Amino acid sequence: MGSAVIHVLTGETAVGKTELALAWAEANDAEIISCDSTLFYRGMDIGTAKPTRAELARVPHHLVDIRAVDQPLDITGFVDLARAAVDDIAARGRRVLVTGGSGFYLKAFFSPVADNVAVPAALRAEIAADLEHRGLPALVERLRALNPAGLGPLDTANPRRVTRALERCLASGKTLAELAADFAAQPGPFAGHDVACVRLTRPVDELARRIAQRVDQMLAAGLVDEVRALRAAGLERNPSAARAIGYRETLSMLDGTLPEADLADEIVKNTKALARKQRTWFRTQIPPHREQPATSATVATLFGGG
Repeated sequence: MGSAVIHVLTGETAVGKTELALAWAEANDAEIISCDSTLFYRGMDIGTAKPTRAELARVPHHLVDIRAVDQPLDITGFVDLARAAVDDIAARGRRVLVTGGSGFYLKAFFSPVADNVAVPAALRAEIAADLEHRGLPALVERLRALNPAGLGPLDTANPRRVTRALERCLASGKTLAELAADFAAQPGPFAGHDVACVRLTRPVDELARRIAQRVDQMLAAGLVDEVRALRAAGLERNPSAARAIGYRETLSMLDGTLPEADLADEIVKNTKALARKQRTWFRTQIPPHREQPATSATVATLFGGG
């Protein structure tokens, strides 16, 4: 894999990444790789603030509209596709611009995010059946037997985390501590590349106004009809997509558990909460990076002149 500088533009939802990313890519002969976990899916347009067809036509985009809504894309699949896109763009002599705010996917450009433990389908099914028939305490007991030195920070009240931990211990024959050490020692998926990261920022009150405005625009553009169509296409067979903000609230409204009059306020509230989580994630989960106020960032200054 040849080395290329990967430029990363991130920031909270609604901070203003899209237009600046397009302008920088146009000025710097770059192509864009999406790092937004909801832009993968065809038909999730309004609720994701997906770039318009005209915007997508301005610059080549990768990892946008690559899956049907009922076909989940996990982090391992994302990494494989993103690495292939980086290699393809670099091989054609163009620059790489990654943009988006989905933290776990963003982290892949800086550090390992998935180990190499392969869990056989039969083992996964056996553990799932054990959870169903004997309950979570039985799985925790099995896990403790495999980890006599303790379970470390594992949340033993979380069935999903316990299940995944037990799967990985049984499939690898290693303890959680050994798996954690292996994981920390492995190189990240993009270890052969230099990564330049810029995070756009806005004052919290200004971002809140932009979020409220965006939600109003989404509802006016037909978000409810979009969710109805996506539900018919299998949205709820893809739990991560169905839980995306804007979609989960609209599904609740369509099911009658959220009053229609409260829909906009609920989406705004949850989007603000997401922005708070994103700010914490950026500060704690990715390496030190450059911050630029969105109101003053320009194509010329974004990455120190490109």
